[in-house]
Amino acid sequence: MSRVRACRADELEVGAVRRVETGGTPVALVRCEDGYHAVIDVCSHEDYPLSEGEVIADMCEIECLRHGSTFSLLDGEPQSLPATQPVRVFAVVVEDGDVYVELP
Repeated sequence: MSRVRACRADELEVGAVRRVETGGTPVALVRCEDGYHAVIDVCSHEDYPLSEGEVIADMCEIECLRHGSTFSLLDGEPQSLPATQPVRVFAVVVEDGDVYVELP
């Protein structure tokens, strides 16, 4: 597993999303009310970046801008149609004021 620095913790506000390129893996890094979360930045319904969608911070979900599917940032499971397959979730660590995404 490799740890990739994504940003400073204070650079991302609650409800914000940032696309992070990490060794060829596109990641959507999101800050919710409970902390930071990371998912693959590709909707499982259609090849479209989740980082362009809206964050529902109080529900810890992200919505795909293309067709409106929402995904849990906790486990990647789709919360609404048309998506039926989950998206991959990555561990996030905050250390010394920096946010890191852990990739396999």
